[in-house]
Amino acid sequence: MVLLQVKVVSNILEANEAHAGVNRQRFKNNRVFVLNLMSSPGSGKTSILERTIDHIKGLLRIGVIEGDIYTAKDAERIGEKGVPVVQINTKGACHLDANMIACALAELPLDQLDLLVIENIGNLVCPAEFDLGEDIKAMVLSVTEGNDKPLKYPLMFREAKALLVNKMDLISFTDFDLDLMEKDIRGINPDGKIFLMSAKTGEGFEAWCRWLYHQVQAKKEKSSVTASG
Repeated sequence: MVLLQVKVVSNILEANEAHAGVNRQRFKNNRVFVLNLMSSPGSGKTSILERTIDHIKGLLRIGVIEGDIYTAKDAERIGEKGVPVVQINTKGACHLDANMIACALAELPLDQLDLLVIENIGNLVCPAEFDLGEDIKAMVLSVTEGNDKPLKYPLMFREAKALLVNKMDLISFTDFDLDLMEKDIRGINPDGKIFLMSAKTGEGFEAWCRWLYHQVQAKKEKSSVTASG
């Protein structure tokens, strides 16, 4: 039974990879940079996304895919920012997969976007295992969650190109150890960028948005060179 279960899981991931490859080519054809934003529930992903949109909406054309098990509350919040948004309700599934993203793309003006942010389901286990066709993954960790998450859920943190440490305005009320956090992260992901921020106060958003903007521009420049070559 165990071997059968492993084979079934392997087949699911292989099928997902095929869909992710199609998504990736579609993003490349439209020169859209795609960010997969992941975290545990309650870390502040949506608040970070709102602040990020406020900072770079005038520089980049942004679209959003919101993933939730139920409700459209987060999509409604993002829609108030004046950007195109599609809600995916998984109705029990603990992650988004590439086929779900492919279905959602039909509802977005992909050729009119520079940046597509996929806000994944709040979960520290499954989302990192499923390639969506994105360019990078970013991980949100709030100081109220404690220092143990990177070592308990290493895949999530290993796969992320950026770690957003949120709720820094509350750090004095916690026992969160920044030095220990960085040591643990570097043992898992030596090259990941770490941003200390607060979605409430705006701390750290200038550096994060500048870095994200350069990631988007780098893809566009690479696409232009490839096309001209």
